[in-house]
Amino acid sequence: MSGVDPGLLVSVLRRATARGATAADGFLVEDRHFSAMVRLGEVDTVTHSQDQRLSLRVFYGRATAAASSSDLSPASLERVVDEATALARITAEDEHAGLPDPAEVIERVPDLDLEDREAPALSPEEKIDIARRAEAAALASDPRISNSEGAESFDRRSHYVYAAAHGSGRVFAGDYATTSFGITCSPVAAQDGEMQRDSWYSMARKRAGLDDPASVGRTAAARALRRLGARKVKTTEVPVIFDPENAASLLRSVAAAASGPSLYRRASFLVERLGQRIAASGVTIVDDGLRPGALGSRPFDGEGLPTRRTALVEDGVLVTYLLDTYSARKLGLASTHHGTRDGAGVTVGTTNLMLLPGTASPDDLIASVDNGFYVTELIGFGVNGVTGDYSRGAVGLWIENGKLAYPVEEVTVAGNLLEMLLAIDGVASDLVLRDRTAAPTLKIAKMVVAGA
Repeated sequence: MSGVDPGLLVSVLRRATARGATAADGFLVEDRHFSAMVRLGEVDTVTHSQDQRLSLRVFYGRATAAASSSDLSPASLERVVDEATALARITAEDEHAGLPDPAEVIERVPDLDLEDREAPALSPEEKIDIARRAEAAALASDPRISNSEGAESFDRRSHYVYAAAHGSGRVFAGDYATTSFGITCSPVAAQDGEMQRDSWYSMARKRAGLDDPASVGRTAAARALRRLGARKVKTTEVPVIFDPENAASLLRSVAAAASGPSLYRRASFLVERLGQRIAASGVTIVDDGLRPGALGSRPFDGEGLPTRRTALVEDGVLVTYLLDTYSARKLGLASTHHGTRDGAGVTVGTTNLMLLPGTASPDDLIASVDNGFYVTELIGFGVNGVTGDYSRGAVGLWIENGKLAYPVEEVTVAGNLLEMLLAIDGVASDLVLRDRTAAPTLKIAKMVVAGA
């Protein structure tokens, strides 16, 4: 991948300061993406795209404006700069606006092993074959796997450039490249007129880190098969165990509530809870942007600040919020280096968000439950970020006498996130970083499972 020229972004910032901006920064991104989808062995869609986009912020004192463009021609970039600087001149000042302190900006960009430089270049046909192999393994695993919603093979190569021009005249520029690869498979199981679907996936920074396609297909098939014969249950209050995929969704809700924009808008159930216990003892949530080769890692954030390992919750206590420069100033705190570019602007985002593992096995947690619910899929978005009230449709398996007994569908799990976090009484040891947000199997002592 040739990448984009950091000098292009630097020249844009110099033009902005020449137009009178007191400071400016920008992000320049190049993406190349390939995806092949097959269904029942036939190619369904193949897409290949390449795009470049530039986002720019300019400041006139404490007034700011932003603009972006996917057209990087000289004429287009001149228009972007001229429009942004003109808007900044007529925008009201905000005492919290401005770039980070130049002394905090990263000086040396570390190599976090985010790019696969050794993977052989595969032809489109070879990439299509990866998806075919995953789906074929699912279909061959059991005669009840009678259909498929498809399998996909995809890869992405990206190059990121950040640059900032401070009032001192200093211009910083840094860049890094990433790759990512993935396989997904979604088979359909059928029995006695009933049909159930499920899916599985594998993602990695390097192609060699992917699971074998056949393994992905067989796992997806097993997940679909275990849903056959699903029952409804009566409304009850029982222990609930979230499998790793769905436990991770709880972390995303916590991170959203702990993000600066939610807090200064007072749209978060974690307002004024810094330093307080919000979860059970033993619950530690960290965001680590420096893990070599991890899917969420990056050497610096969207404002050029070096990423690091941040403990969000430590032994149940909320020890920090997640802040970019603007939200930190609004709250009278320091940036935690979690700025991320959102179009032309900056917001807050996580890197590798993890609930650290415990010592029990998933089987140990299941064995500790006489009567309860094991969640394998959550449906909908029923999380109130202001109050923490939680209600989502769910699919899973009922637990009887410490064993997974039968599949369950058409139920809702409900509670309040703060109460749920405080009621965690089991964290398993099965943490695997399969995505940007990851958690081990998690047990909550009691939740309402609403059914028939």
